[in-house]
Amino acid sequence: MKTFKNILIQVTQNGMGSGDAALGLQLIENYFRLISEESVLPQVIAFYNGGVRLLCEGSLAIDSLKTLEQRGVKLVACKTCLNYFELMDKFEVGIAGTMIDIMTLQKAADKVICL
Repeated sequence: MKTFKNILIQVTQNGMGSGDAALGLQLIENYFRLISEESVLPQVIAFYNGGVRLLCEGSLAIDSLKTLEQRGVKLVACKTCLNYFELMDKFEVGIAGTMIDIMTLQKAADKVICL
């Protein structure tokens, strides 16, 4: 698998951009669908705060995220955030990690992209 060169993608909200929430969800779904079709993939995507909702039951992006995981992309969700939003039982894809895990990923990355 070809990967982005030591880039960490962080998803910090349930959508992409600010403004209209429905548009933000459509944009993030499209983003993950397009990335899942690429030959060069990110190594890891970290999700925290509202971003963890994208990894849960009912997410518009869930199918694309499952494809990314099947293709070898590591998806890490903040366990504190999943618990805070009471989503642990709706968590469908990826692994639940700690803030230490996310900090370790940030330290190792040459570049961080925040969505």
